[in-house]
Amino acid sequence: MDFLSNSSKIRVLIVGDVMLDRYWWGNVSRISPEAPVPVVNLEKISAAPGGAANVAANVAGLGAEPFLVGFVGNDEESHLISESLTANNVSTDYLLKSTDRRTTVKTRIIAHNQQIVRVDQETKADLSIQEEIKVQDLIERLISQSEIIVVSDYGKGMATNNMLSRLITTSVKSGKFVIVDPKGKNYAKYHGATMLTPNRYEMSEACNLQNYDQSAIEKAGIGLISELDLKYLLVTQGEEGMTLFEKGKKVVHLPVESRNVYDVTGAGDTVIACLAVAVGGGADFTEAAKFANRAAGLVVGQVGTTAISIEMLNQ
Repeated sequence: MDFLSNSSKIRVLIVGDVMLDRYWWGNVSRISPEAPVPVVNLEKISAAPGGAANVAANVAGLGAEPFLVGFVGNDEESHLISESLTANNVSTDYLLKSTDRRTTVKTRIIAHNQQIVRVDQETKADLSIQEEIKVQDLIERLISQSEIIVVSDYGKGMATNNMLSRLITTSVKSGKFVIVDPKGKNYAKYHGATMLTPNRYEMSEACNLQNYDQSAIEKAGIGLISELDLKYLLVTQGEEGMTLFEKGKKVVHLPVESRNVYDVTGAGDTVIACLAVAVGGGADFTEAAKFANRAAGLVVGQVGTTAISIEMLNQ
């Protein structure tokens, strides 16, 4: 991992849907007399950066500098995100506040280390034209200061077609790689990006696959590389590891490195953050994918959203 030796000099621009992952921890000892549901005795509450904010926390955990661009609402939850980001050594200087959007929050109720239910608060509408202009101006100012660009699309309205088109075009002209964690069925909006990192389900949905077997994934992946003019594609496949596609080269499969899987929340964020820091530090994409695979195996062994750190890697 020579690329981490100078990680403090690596700057990663992260654009995407900023969220707060909130956890209510407790235990269950009885069923409610009002309805057949467990009664959770609340013991503690915690919060962590989620979505694009978790990508930034992972980048910071590896010693690199994240530039996080995204929207939050003008509400109490936006302050919680700021506190959580600051605690993870992520600057909030580039977060934009919207009076028309609420801060995206995913609240998970956990009992005995098992998720009981999740409650979401969100605005999914696309950015307004005025909001797009603010984002684009900020992105174009930060691209020149960054070694690599990450787009974390969670389908909450940040990654609009116009914003993506302009970001990818500007980045390519500047000689910068763009790695995208995609969402939804419309992958055409990511045309020209350097790499996409869908999971198996997202890949199957976007390509209308009827099954998840390896041959179908590989055929669809080769097609996407060509159709979207990508240089790389990394498909994460849970317990089956990862599959790396490189334009014009043989497909590489990386077996899973996790011994125990407790919670996959945020694993995709860790993958794309590790890819960005590794490539930004001079690693090739195969080396970067192997590094991301190892790091993802560590974070899924934790309960709750967990950012990777150099300390975890050295254990």
